[in-house]
Amino acid sequence: MTEASRALDLSLHGRVAIVTGASKGIGRAVATMIAAQGASVVVSSRRQENVDAAAALINGCYPGRAVPIAAHAGKREELEGLVDRTMEQLGRVDIVVHSAGTSPHFGPLLDSQPEAWESAFRVNVLGALTLVQAAVRAWMGEHGGAVVTVATIGGLQPRPNLGVYNTTKAALLMLTRQLAKELGPRGIRVNAVAPGLIKTDFSAALWQDQAKLEAVLKENPLGRLGTPEEVAAAVTFLVSDAASFINGHTVVLDGGAIGVR
Repeated sequence: MTEASRALDLSLHGRVAIVTGASKGIGRAVATMIAAQGASVVVSSRRQENVDAAAALINGCYPGRAVPIAAHAGKREELEGLVDRTMEQLGRVDIVVHSAGTSPHFGPLLDSQPEAWESAFRVNVLGALTLVQAAVRAWMGEHGGAVVTVATIGGLQPRPNLGVYNTTKAALLMLTRQLAKELGPRGIRVNAVAPGLIKTDFSAALWQDQAKLEAVLKENPLGRLGTPEEVAAAVTFLVSDAASFINGHTVVLDGGAIGVR
């Protein structure tokens, strides 16, 4: 790096990103921030009307272009179709962010049913793998790129009642490392983010209950919840050239909740 180029460059102009789970919460914040850096972003989640609304917000405010394409993150054929349609409409796939997630069981593992495990693994783990496989075949395999998976600190440390979700996110973190090992030689970087409790609709059951919220804040040195935009900032950094030598790592965003215990 030369002296003249030391300014941090997060520009994503000319690149195309796919973001799953992008109609709300962390996924929408990620899609918005990536678009703010000039990328064209495919906004994806299950319902077309939801991605239409999210894309409209981005297109009205930011330099990057947003394209809404609905796809179920737990269905292989829909994820493969998502990549195919992205290639048809935008001609490339440089960035993949798998933010879609599901938590179909809340309670002790001994009370969990096979259907909950199957649903969680299909979306949280196999969905990420399927999307990366399709993107590598379509574009990244020859041109390189960047992948970020959205996990949770629960994938690093057990938490009560979230065993199914956390176990699949732990698998996602290992999948991220394995993909980084295999795809790094092809110029594809694969990293993860592991947020703590972020104030979103998805986590509402954990922060709308005052007793649960107080217990979480007591464990957090910063004494507050995180925001989707704080997670999005980390993801945007990881997919940019500013993070060009970061591969196979997990960035924890939890205010110190597990880092200083």
